[in-house]
Amino acid sequence: MTVHTAPPGDGDRIIDEPLSEALSRRYLAYALSTITGRALPDVRDGLKPVHRRLLYAMRQLRLDPNTTAKKCARVVGDVIGRFHPHGDVAVYEALVRLAQDFAQRYPLIDGQGNFGNIDGDNAAAMRYTECKLTDAAQLLLDGIDEDAVDFRPTYDGEDEEPVVLPAGFPNLLANGASGIAVGMATSIPPHNAAELIDACLLLLENPNAETAELMAHVKGPDFPTGGVIVEPQASLVETYATGRGGVRVRARWEKEETGRGTYQIVVTEIPYQVKKADLVEQLAELIENKKAPLLGDVRDESAEDVRLVLEPKSRNVEPEVLMESLFKLSALESRFSVNMNVLDARGSPGVMGLRQALKAFLDHRREVLVRRARHRLEKIEARLHILDGLLIAYLNLDEVIRIVRYEDQPKAKLIETFELSEIQADAILNTRLRQLAKLEEMEIRREHAELAEEREGILKMLASDKAQWKLVGVGLRSVREVLGPDTALGKRRSTFAEAPQVDADAAIEAMIVREPITVILSERGWIRAAKGRVEDPSELKFKEGDKLAFVVPAETTDKLLIFASDGRFFTLGCDKLPSARGHGEPLRLMLDLEDRVGIVDIFPHRPGTRRVIASKEGYGFILPEEEAISFRRAGKQVLNAGAKGAAFAMPLAGDHIAVIGDNGKILVFALAELPEMPRGKGVKLQSYREGGLRDAAIFKAEEGASWIDSAGRTRVWPEWRDWLGKRAAAGKLAPKGFPTSKRFRPK
Repeated sequence: MTVHTAPPGDGDRIIDEPLSEALSRRYLAYALSTITGRALPDVRDGLKPVHRRLLYAMRQLRLDPNTTAKKCARVVGDVIGRFHPHGDVAVYEALVRLAQDFAQRYPLIDGQGNFGNIDGDNAAAMRYTECKLTDAAQLLLDGIDEDAVDFRPTYDGEDEEPVVLPAGFPNLLANGASGIAVGMATSIPPHNAAELIDACLLLLENPNAETAELMAHVKGPDFPTGGVIVEPQASLVETYATGRGGVRVRARWEKEETGRGTYQIVVTEIPYQVKKADLVEQLAELIENKKAPLLGDVRDESAEDVRLVLEPKSRNVEPEVLMESLFKLSALESRFSVNMNVLDARGSPGVMGLRQALKAFLDHRREVLVRRARHRLEKIEARLHILDGLLIAYLNLDEVIRIVRYEDQPKAKLIETFELSEIQADAILNTRLRQLAKLEEMEIRREHAELAEEREGILKMLASDKAQWKLVGVGLRSVREVLGPDTALGKRRSTFAEAPQVDADAAIEAMIVREPITVILSERGWIRAAKGRVEDPSELKFKEGDKLAFVVPAETTDKLLIFASDGRFFTLGCDKLPSARGHGEPLRLMLDLEDRVGIVDIFPHRPGTRRVIASKEGYGFILPEEEAISFRRAGKQVLNAGAKGAAFAMPLAGDHIAVIGDNGKILVFALAELPEMPRGKGVKLQSYREGGLRDAAIFKAEEGASWIDSAGRTRVWPEWRDWLGKRAAAGKLAPKGFPTSKRFRPK
């Protein structure tokens, strides 16, 4: 019998529960904290907690646009000490990003000092930099002191912080956002604020407006770094309707003549979130590795503005062709992923489209308007209450003076005599003697009338939904004047265009000198290209234990197709093959080719050629060679080869095919019985009880069939029609004298 004794010391803190449940509960709490408290922005103000706390802390430090900036270290210290108990480095990085005009479409912080640059250099330390709020940030904070939003206790309970900012403009879409939470992420591109406001005004006029109607105003993203958006319109509409998709953006460039028929390309804007220094390095590597044959040189001549100079390899290269080739190879074109995953007004994460996001913003603006109006109404009511008491005092001035002068408890006597409240009595007692003049009475009556009129207006507005929405529109129109397209900040930077249809590959091929070569592949998979034609393959040298597998005549402009035993085709440019001065390079380093996968055949691509491809299981079809081309390292799966692998890929040079199995039986049938397919398993060529397909031969019926014996002599097969049948039949045993290898050609 086991006796359980109480654990010593802090034993009462031990919890007896399954580890899986304990981990699940704690990880769920962590996940929710990350989603709601760090990674996802609020749909109403477009801010994450750290950004909201930064702006609020700066507001409390009175760092308005028209004041003197203060050290960033002061701001960061306030934020982490009062609102955000995290590392100072993370908070400073968030502050820096809000100040970078190449990261934020509408910067919310005005930074003074080194705040990094588009090259990717870091900002100076926070003790060297200073900051204050921008006008855009003021619009987000406007009304925060008028009970426009809810506040909650800070992490230590000593202070309060806003749950959300009043948000005078749709900051979520205007500045965009990105973040990675647990199990979800967000990626929202920046947009033009004036266009967003126009779309909001359309929604106010027509609440049922669809996404396509809103996109008459919101054309698409407006990146702070500019660029040219080449995403098709239909794709953009789908992205904004669902909240998921992507946007292709390209660098902006222009052609500069340099005299004597030469030119250079000048890139003036690069895609959003692309570091210029990394882009220059990438282009230089393309030149060094000869992967951009049309590009001769790249220089960075940037000062404050971006200026990348690209020199073509030859003046005969068209600038459009050069740029199209570079868009494919480099970050001069990038795809911004769109995933509008945000927190709604209840704090629940979800993906929203353009219409939903703008509707949520408008609902928030209406709530802010109503709350500010009620706050103002309370102030008016309190002031009118005091003014009512003062007017009573003016009407009974002599009695009020007598009570104040002769009564022992004037306050109580005033309340009793004139039925005043304590607040009114205090206001009368606090009135100075000089304020008892007739002019002061007239001023109080005027103020009372104005406030009463304002109160009536507010009450009417609060009682009418239509009036509330109208005031929301008025507020948005005033904001549009500050951030409108006529201002330097509000002018659209990204433009739209269609990607030109240019055959960059053909231009690259045209730059390659056309020369005859011989492609040599060894049994161990080492490939090389020898100049000219190799007349005697026996003179070729290989590593010890290796020997020749394939020798293929080709030209430097050819595309080399490699057929693997797993049914994949790989494509290599013959101009990129290693030289035959050495033993070449392992093919498996150039392609994603596993050791267990063998090479069935290699041949240069000839446009218009069709091939019969088949698996050893006896299935096949006719394949146009164009369908086999793919420059991906992983190749292109064309034939479902099965467990036994691929058998052959023969050019379609005839009208009949003779197939032979491992069992020695031959079947001849017309090629018209085979389907033409881009990929798949194919149809059965020949039936076998055991074994599989060994070999095949394609021939023309009028020329007859033949085979080559082991001595290399061609043997005519005049009676081939005796083996003629329908596809998928078993066939008959090979004729007398057929090679014992059961192949039509020696391997």
